[in-house]
Amino acid sequence: MGSRWHDAMRLALDEARSAGLRGDVPIGAVVLAPDGALLAAAGNERELLGDPTAHAEVVALRRAAERWGQWRLEDCTLVVTLEPCTMCAGAVVSARIGHLVFGAFDEKAGAVASLFDVVRDPRLNHRPRVTGGVLEADCAGLLEGFFRARRD
Repeated sequence: MGSRWHDAMRLALDEARSAGLRGDVPIGAVVLAPDGALLAAAGNERELLGDPTAHAEVVALRRAAERWGQWRLEDCTLVVTLEPCTMCAGAVVSARIGHLVFGAFDEKAGAVASLFDVVRDPRLNHRPRVTGGVLEADCAGLLEGFFRARRD
């Protein structure tokens, strides 16, 4: 996958770890401006906020849009530790994200490659570029460890 996205994914992993320490599922996301500068970062906040829509991607997109000064994030990149679900894939399309980068594939709920391909559906008005599997083992391992600890 190349190291181009590794630094950004490491930032997303930091956000994921913070979410896990708060009791949320450890998923993290960052939004990069067209020049590569960090616009926003977030981890899951569903438990923290009691909000079923507070997935890392949605929280990061909201923060990025606020900082960017508009909701259209056309030339921005969203980097997330887990393949987005249908809600988050829809948010990626709605925000007009230019490039989606994700770590681990989600065989149970992934809506970019595993179960569905929402973001590249030709019937939609926007389709971002997609890069999957960046630091996949690190991203998957964080989730596996979190759920293993909860079962034990």
